[in-house]
Amino acid sequence: MELPKAYTHGEIESKWYRRWLELGAFRPKQDGRPFSMVIPPPNVTGSLHMGHALNNTLQDILARYKRMDGFSVLWVPGTDHAGIATQNVVERQLAEKGQNRAQLGRAKFIERVWQWKEEAGSTILNQLKALGVSCDWSHERFTMDEGLSRAVREAFVRLWEDGLLYRAERLINWCPRCKTALADIEVVHEETDGHLWHIRYPFADDPRNGLTVATTRPETMLGDSAVAVNPDDPRYQHAVGRKVRLPIVGRELPVIADAYVDPAFGTGALKITPGHDFNDFEIGQKYGLPIICIFDEDARIRAAAFTENSRAPAWLHKYKDRDRFEARKLIVEELKQNGLLEKVEPYRVALGRCYRCQTPVEPYLTPQWFVNIKPLAEPAMEVVRDGRVKIIPEGWANSYFAWMENIKDWTISRQIWWGHQIPAWYCVACEAGHIVKTGQGDFMLTKEAQPIVAREQPDKCAVCGGGEFVRDPDVLDTWFSSGLWPFSTLGWPEQTEDLKRFYPTSVLVTGFDILFFWVARMIMMGLKFMGDVPFRDVYIHALVRDQEGQKMSKSKGNVIDPLDVMGKYGTDAFRFTLAAMAAMGRDVKLAEERIVGYQNFVNKLWNASRFVLMNLSGAETARRGGVDGKHNLADQWILSRLAATIAKAREAVESYRFNEFAHHLYQFTWHEFCDWYIEMSKLALNGGDQNERAKTERVLAAVLENILFLLHPIMPFATEEIWHALNEKLGREDSKATIMLQPYPRATDGDIRGGIEDRVGYLMEITRAVRNLRAEMNCPPSKEVNAIVFGSDGNLSLLRDQERYLKSLARVGSVEYRTEGERPKGAATAVIGETEVYIPLGDMVNLDEEKSRLTRELGRVEEELSRVRKKLGNSDFIAKAKEEVVRREKEKAAEFEEKIRTLNLSLGRIGEISEGKA
Repeated sequence: MELPKAYTHGEIESKWYRRWLELGAFRPKQDGRPFSMVIPPPNVTGSLHMGHALNNTLQDILARYKRMDGFSVLWVPGTDHAGIATQNVVERQLAEKGQNRAQLGRAKFIERVWQWKEEAGSTILNQLKALGVSCDWSHERFTMDEGLSRAVREAFVRLWEDGLLYRAERLINWCPRCKTALADIEVVHEETDGHLWHIRYPFADDPRNGLTVATTRPETMLGDSAVAVNPDDPRYQHAVGRKVRLPIVGRELPVIADAYVDPAFGTGALKITPGHDFNDFEIGQKYGLPIICIFDEDARIRAAAFTENSRAPAWLHKYKDRDRFEARKLIVEELKQNGLLEKVEPYRVALGRCYRCQTPVEPYLTPQWFVNIKPLAEPAMEVVRDGRVKIIPEGWANSYFAWMENIKDWTISRQIWWGHQIPAWYCVACEAGHIVKTGQGDFMLTKEAQPIVAREQPDKCAVCGGGEFVRDPDVLDTWFSSGLWPFSTLGWPEQTEDLKRFYPTSVLVTGFDILFFWVARMIMMGLKFMGDVPFRDVYIHALVRDQEGQKMSKSKGNVIDPLDVMGKYGTDAFRFTLAAMAAMGRDVKLAEERIVGYQNFVNKLWNASRFVLMNLSGAETARRGGVDGKHNLADQWILSRLAATIAKAREAVESYRFNEFAHHLYQFTWHEFCDWYIEMSKLALNGGDQNERAKTERVLAAVLENILFLLHPIMPFATEEIWHALNEKLGREDSKATIMLQPYPRATDGDIRGGIEDRVGYLMEITRAVRNLRAEMNCPPSKEVNAIVFGSDGNLSLLRDQERYLKSLARVGSVEYRTEGERPKGAATAVIGETEVYIPLGDMVNLDEEKSRLTRELGRVEEELSRVRKKLGNSDFIAKAKEEVVRREKEKAAEFEEKIRTLNLSLGRIGEISEGKA
């Protein structure tokens, strides 16, 4: 199997992924210490984006590394049913056909969603396979598959039995677009421009006077129950206990005093709307104020809120069924006409939006299901404090504690159809007055309805003996089922072998954006139902941004599609880029140029492998055995450097320093093996000593194979292809073999030989010095130069012994060694520690021609520098250009300045030689 000249990633990637699946290579082996992970399940609606690519690349590096290191690795894949998101997708499809879910009814709509899931739901998993992830696909799970659905029912019932669940009417976050409740962390708050309206509320007993309140939401005033002032505010001592008349509506409101009111906000008088503000709700509860819900589920004015005895007030016709923002305009206009709008001023407001559809949320009073979260949160904080769960980087632990210490009860019910329907039933006979049919062919339950929570529908009512029930129409928050993921995917509530062997899982790799949505809840649920943490480590990676540090978004046009770059540059190059840039706690600033750079690295490895294969004696090399015995200096050096690299690579990956892991392997492969050792090995390969050649062949083969093993977790495809070519060359090909099941390299301290590395390091410094002098003087690469070296006996002895490397690598013809004496004139000089290297310039260049060339080049570079400095001196350019563009111009200026310094140095050297001073 000869390696072709070029690496064609497309056919190689599909070939090997297919082969790994055929071999069952992703499944855990029967023996070995367990290492397990669960994939953060992507939404079934999703397609691969940069966040997925980074997250799964890092997980795959760990899985492949641990698998090679002898562990029994289980990496569980799967997808999340993504309640709101998936329902929205299918509803949009229905809308395109002029239909809606109400027309279909619940059962047929859910059937339609399942149909969509079967047709399109595996898209992202197939894309993950293209990324090369080594999940055990025989363990694939879906958060609504039969087993996980059972786990969800079991968890819900146990929480109910333990008094940690309750159903109550509370003010919750409501999305009028998705028509469902949202948990607090599902609301995204953003600062936006708004207004503060100053509205006069006349005193009921003195309409010519009153209180002026300031509000950012005048439309909610229709539901006001009071006006509050601070008891220590001297401006309003006279008003406390009196009543004001609510503009437009005419309702009398009490003026109350409460320390919650900030005298510095607005006018210091605050309208209290318990039905549409969370803080006002608490004040309303404290003072027994009426709760008036003025909006319906679409956030339109609800006439029923103001209708008594079927009679609606006259003012209502203008507002009923109006959208909240339309109502705002009408209310502000009426207040203005009535002379009650005293002032409007700009004001920044923290607007809460639905995390799914970005619609502004509405505080809304409805009966919902809640988890009593404090008893679950306390032990979840304790396990992080005592180190049973380690959050990496450590700084995220502070964020975790800050959220957990202030956690509120979790709203887990959602008013949608797609999801885990709550396992609670209501007796039709007992609860007849609390089951209210809606216009959508569905029904709702009042807050007084008494649920029967059970794993299955009951046969008869324990109270009345009736046998007719309706099931609670709400479904559970998607994050409820996701919170069970580490153990439900392993078979819980059954005590399966997988659960016994692989729980707790070893590590969770995730983004910081779901630390609270998901990670915290998994810890709480794991401790509650398993009595142990769900994972030992949580590695939190950063975001992938564009090259200027901006968040990628379609609206900005700066999105890099992982599938596009994988197709263009190869999956290995893309994966290596992500790993190399995944510095702990630092966002990845990604540009395609970086991927191109690592594509060059893949090609470098490919070409180096071709060189090695072409220079091996085939099976004869393998029969010669390992790499024991006396080797030349270059062979000893590369083996020592390999051992050091193995040690550093292992330490980096074990501590989740993925960028350092990639860096160590890149440096060794390119800058030591390719740049130095391969060049040094040519002397043995092309020399007449067959014994030395045989030893060098073995070293070349051994080091290349170890490089392939080291790189495989990051670059699985190219390494597998090259390894099979190497195996075939060495006559040891096994059709069932795969590199991913080979042992990961190990090294001992004895394998690292500092003295050898110091000697070769010194030789490399001398070589670089000669190369630099040649480059400075523009000496043709093919031309040999002579060198005179001054130094200590020890250093000169080393150079004499290894002179062939210096001559070959630096194109040196002859070398003269001196410990003392007059330094030669007319020579270029380099000083390396106590060693001085002199090269007669006459050996390298025609001085007059070189002076002329350098002068021309100096003029050109000075002109370029002048142009860049002019641009950087332009204040308009600095103000308007992107930060990245300005940075690049500054880098150019620095490069030109360094070039000018070097050119002047070379010209000065020539001048000194011409004058006979050197």
